[in-house]
Amino acid sequence: MSPQVVLGVGGGIAAYKACELLRLLTESGHRVRVVPTAAALRFVGAPTWAALSGQPVSDEVWDGVHEVPHVRIGKSADLVLVAPATADLMARAAHGLADDLLTNTLLTARCPVIFAPAMHTEMWEHPATVANVALLRERGNLVIEPASGRLTGADTGKGRLPDPAAIFAFARRVLARGVPPQAPDLAGKHVVVTAGGTREPLDPVRFLGNRSSGKQGYAFATAAAARGARVTLVSANVSLGDPPGADVIRVGTTEELRKAVVEAADGADVVVMAAAPADFRPAAVAGQKIKKSDDGAAPVIELVTNPDIAAELGARKRPGQVLVAFAAETHDAIENARGKLVRKRADLIVVNEVGVDKVFGSDSNAATVLAADGSATEFGERPKEDLADAVLDLVVRQLSSTTA
Repeated sequence: MSPQVVLGVGGGIAAYKACELLRLLTESGHRVRVVPTAAALRFVGAPTWAALSGQPVSDEVWDGVHEVPHVRIGKSADLVLVAPATADLMARAAHGLADDLLTNTLLTARCPVIFAPAMHTEMWEHPATVANVALLRERGNLVIEPASGRLTGADTGKGRLPDPAAIFAFARRVLARGVPPQAPDLAGKHVVVTAGGTREPLDPVRFLGNRSSGKQGYAFATAAAARGARVTLVSANVSLGDPPGADVIRVGTTEELRKAVVEAADGADVVVMAAAPADFRPAAVAGQKIKKSDDGAAPVIELVTNPDIAAELGARKRPGQVLVAFAAETHDAIENARGKLVRKRADLIVVNEVGVDKVFGSDSNAATVLAADGSATEFGERPKEDLADAVLDLVVRQLSSTTA
């Protein structure tokens, strides 16, 4: 049977975006019961929710009392997803209040609960909201970091509801962990992920780069956040939407990537180096576009070697910190990766064969993961999100072994 999802809708202007989220859930085969607050119904009426979900909609515990909805809805759910989650709603949830159908549902749910906040920046940053979010997370709830951008009126800042498609992807990762659900095994951990490919400028219009799309790194960021981690994503030249739950730092060159990752990794529990930094950069960058010469001779470009970021992180690694390196190879993949595993002092290295129309830009991946203890685990072709979760399973084992 398809998973049963409760979509809780808080009373914020972003309630209209939950209609798109509902469509994504229902069209992918999920059974969805919408439970709005009374304030939410002032933005989007009950007939809209009922028509889109195909199920009755109410915010009252007194409707259909014979079915005991205030207990039944929460107990039968495989996932409760609250979007938008207002400051008021999260405060009531954090303190166990049960004054409407949604807060009763939150108290009776024994499944994963996701809150997707949406509010003004000042409300999100208020000490009361910060404390309530911390309390919800401490109890095992997943609270997605809001996006930054245009809010109501002319205001901009952090507090915008993440894109419905991104919330949907996050919810799918949570559900993919099984029913009954597995515990958020990375709760309380800080995971740093790199993604994309760096670009080294030749002149104001040209650069040296690679084919990396960033999809695998973004899959790691989404999967880690869905497992309860605080995620910092260092993104190099990626055109994907920000994954919910991640603090995104954008960089361009390998040196910018190095600076951001070294700083972020200082207090991290896990570092996943999924980005493809350029191994070389031009020794000098032309101030103007390089022109063809009259005789047609090609310019000579001198290259210098970029720093090995993973090796630097391996040398700086704290006891208990887990470093995951990557080896994208066109030949002799396993042999080359074993050498990299040692040189970079990594705990795990993800090995895959790459090339034109192979892995880069694809939605799926196959890999072998080598561990510092000499073990090897093969993962056949699968969606990149599933590969990320499988590798994170190995990471969790590494973390457990260091604290045992």
